[in-house]
Amino acid sequence: MRIIDGKAASQLMEPLTALVVKAGEAILAVNRAAMRVDGKQDGSPVTEADLAADRIIADGLARLAGDVPTLSEERTQLACPPFRDSFFLIDPLDGTKEFVAGRDEFTVNLALVTRGVPVLGIVAAPALGLLWRGIVGHGAERVAFDGAIMGAAEPIHTRALPKPGETWIAAVSRSHGDPRSEVFIDSRPNAVRKTVGSAVKFGRIAEGSADIYPRFGPTSEWDVGAGCAVVTAAGGRVTDGKGGELKFGERGDTGFIIPEFIAWGDPQAARF
Repeated sequence: MRIIDGKAASQLMEPLTALVVKAGEAILAVNRAAMRVDGKQDGSPVTEADLAADRIIADGLARLAGDVPTLSEERTQLACPPFRDSFFLIDPLDGTKEFVAGRDEFTVNLALVTRGVPVLGIVAAPALGLLWRGIVGHGAERVAFDGAIMGAAEPIHTRALPKPGETWIAAVSRSHGDPRSEVFIDSRPNAVRKTVGSAVKFGRIAEGSADIYPRFGPTSEWDVGAGCAVVTAAGGRVTDGKGGELKFGERGDTGFIIPEFIAWGDPQAARF
């Protein structure tokens, strides 16, 4: 096994970004009107685009860092938890429902997790031509891209806690609302909801265009890991529903489920 810290992770950022962008190109090449959509055991959809992106990422990681284990949504049967050292955590197509519905807010998520904590994250939204990436302790960036052509990286940072009388912007899901999240949002002063699909919500927190993203319902580690790293690298914090630290890759017996989480733009706002 191999341990990769933030400094070592910085050497992987560019090749990993290129790999994620390539997976996004494969997704965009799929004809959504004619593609086959199957159902998984949990009832969620999977398409040929999910599988094509996963193949590209799997092959690329084998070349880049073949000694580092991988946990992908599409290959959970190959996982051997607990992951004690470093591993890659992948959702090759987050927001499959958005993709199937013809919307543009779907992402490719890739995280590098070390000792249970995401240290590097890339969230790419190929149909929007945007990606957010970061390494904890080394900052975060937003990059516009068109196919394999990358624009200049723009440093990003989460925004400060809204002052009294100012509006809280809460990023909320189009497909996964829940009553507890609604109550939580309503407890924020002057809160307004901004509907955003997939892990794009983490990107909006990281760039400072939203303040909070609560999810008081179960989700999977691969939905959260990359966004967690990006938000943290940008100056924010992602906690469980009681303010505790999230841990990844340690308990496969739970199905890699995260019961609940909250992404905070300003860590000072995370008061329980």
